[in-house]
Amino acid sequence: MSRSTDGSAVSTREPRSATDQRHWLAGRVAVVTGAGRGIGAATAEAVAAAGGLVVLAARDRAAVAAVAARIRQAGGHATPAPADVSKADDVSRLFAVAAEIGPVAALVCAAAVLTAAPFAETTPELWDETLRINLTGTFLCCRAAFPAMHRAGEGRIVTIGSLSGIYATEKFTGLAAYNVSKYGVIGLTEAIAVEGKPHGISAICVSPGAVDTEMLRRANPDLRPGLTPADVASLITALLDGPLAPASGANIPLFSNVGPQ
Repeated sequence: MSRSTDGSAVSTREPRSATDQRHWLAGRVAVVTGAGRGIGAATAEAVAAAGGLVVLAARDRAAVAAVAARIRQAGGHATPAPADVSKADDVSRLFAVAAEIGPVAALVCAAAVLTAAPFAETTPELWDETLRINLTGTFLCCRAAFPAMHRAGEGRIVTIGSLSGIYATEKFTGLAAYNVSKYGVIGLTEAIAVEGKPHGISAICVSPGAVDTEMLRRANPDLRPGLTPADVASLITALLDGPLAPASGANIPLFSNVGPQ
């Protein structure tokens, strides 16, 4: 038994029962970033429901604690670990918390920001913040996860891209920084898949269209999304639980049927 960052007790990794063995995630430590809301929160809950020992990261301490409380109330394992993934020191502390529970076996990088602005009005500060959180944050977390996965001889990583970061999909005004950051995430995932393969580490990117999240509503309140966070979370959990290695390096676009992507 160890203690979470809010002082509450959490269970360390336990032997996997015959029932749990249908889930690869069962009994394994999974770090989920951006877990205070949206896709990250839904994914943390779905991974915990599959038996994962979830470590939840987000900048909003209260939000991530609330999601962890919901998971525990449902009978799952959750450790809140507030962190800003754009800061290397925060990421190091996040993975130190996870290591106290057990070796990190899975990572979902869902932390992201989206601030719409016409290109001519995109300030260096807005550009820098978007790339630091969306792209550099993903890099820092994947790099931090590598040592434990390497030692274990296996590991599974899911990053979150976007249709906005895919070549030849329709683009919309005001999203230059966001689009570039998501192009970068897709390329980073491909690189991780190549370097991880000899060590049993798989990486895949999921690129949704319009998802019904607070971030999207702030960016474009008129957009009618065709996907929910739960839709994306279900796919991510299925990927982590399934034979991910053959698809390592792939990018999966998720097209919704309503509204622009």
